[in-house]
Amino acid sequence: MSSRLAAQPPPGPRGLAFPRRFLAFRRQPLVFLTRLARDYGDVAAARLGPRTIVLVSDPELIREILVVRGREFIKSQALERARLLLGQGLLTSEGELHLRERRMIQPAFHRERIAGYGRVMTELAARFGGGWSAGQVVDMAAEMMRLTLSVVGRTLFGADVAAEAAEISAALTDAMGLMGRVTNPLAPLLDRLPLPATRRFQRARARLDATIYRLIGERRERAGTGEAEGDLLSLLLSARDPEGGGPLDDRQLRDEALTLFLAGHETTANALAWTWYLLARNPEAEARLHGELDTVLDGRPATVEDYGRLPYTVRVLTESMRLYPPAWAVGRQALRPLEVGGYALPARQPILMAPWVVHRDARWFPEPEHFDPDRWLPEREAALPRFAYFPFGGGARKCIGESFAWMEAVLVLATLARSWRPRLLPGPAVQPLPLITLRPLGGIPMRLEPR
Repeated sequence: MSSRLAAQPPPGPRGLAFPRRFLAFRRQPLVFLTRLARDYGDVAAARLGPRTIVLVSDPELIREILVVRGREFIKSQALERARLLLGQGLLTSEGELHLRERRMIQPAFHRERIAGYGRVMTELAARFGGGWSAGQVVDMAAEMMRLTLSVVGRTLFGADVAAEAAEISAALTDAMGLMGRVTNPLAPLLDRLPLPATRRFQRARARLDATIYRLIGERRERAGTGEAEGDLLSLLLSARDPEGGGPLDDRQLRDEALTLFLAGHETTANALAWTWYLLARNPEAEARLHGELDTVLDGRPATVEDYGRLPYTVRVLTESMRLYPPAWAVGRQALRPLEVGGYALPARQPILMAPWVVHRDARWFPEPEHFDPDRWLPEREAALPRFAYFPFGGGARKCIGESFAWMEAVLVLATLARSWRPRLLPGPAVQPLPLITLRPLGGIPMRLEPR
């Protein structure tokens, strides 16, 4: 970027076909964005109905937007819309409020505390795998959602939510459906109409609120007992409003807790589900994973201490998130007119940076559709531009729970893959469903095969 405004807008499709482009983007956003970058380059614009989006796919420009000049951008319209569900929590807040919230929550994700969480992660994963039976057919996406919900409930909230996992997951799916209206220019009107989708969203939000307010109430009752002191919820209950000096009110507590509750399990569940899918389709990589687990664990359950002893397991998950990044697009808006890559952008211009597109760029990843965990050997990874891979975002808004997510994904995968080898059922390949996160369309049906 430079301070001199360029004269021309970014290249992209022109003409009066923008209603058709809008429909193409709504129906297949991953295909649309991939073609836009391929046809028009690292900074490309497309008019979609009344709006124009700019897609930035160059790693250095992505670093400029997210890190170097991060203060010149605000969150995307999608995150603004997420306030309908999440309120003013860490994910949706801006400026000084976001910084205060991040400082308040950060202690829950300190290294020592995450190590303590790791013991709970392996315990719950072992118990979960112990409930599986040989030959059982499961939706692996739903299974991983249930497991990660249990993990986040126990680690961050000191509560058992396993019995509610199915209801919570269904409510989250319904809530995400309404978030998809972000590209619809009639969304503000539709949100006020008693349409089926709107009613489903309202019921889903009420269901999620019921769980969060119950957790807050239970944690208040245990306050001062020493039980689960230092977990996320206890930190929030002891926090003080920087403006008023008093404790956070129930609405503030709800917004922060719901944000971390949902963000703390959704992305990890998707990463694990896609990993099982890829391992089943790549038997050589699966065999190498099993070999590492057999050598390192030698028949015993995984422990927190094993986290640093499983490099191939880490590479498998890294490559899985390259091909199927849970956060498939990162959005920003320019605060003022500025220049990106030599092209002028107006204030409030929606900008997308899509890990789905960049992670599959052959300039950085030869044979990009091929699942190859050895791309992440240290010497090969060192040759990559910094933002050729950014599944957790970057800059001041980088995912606060990244270390938590890595610990959970590695320990859960190691614990379950030590004993199980899930097989895909015959049928067409599973397709990605790009909602707020990248879910598998229709789930991932698998048959459980013991090792």
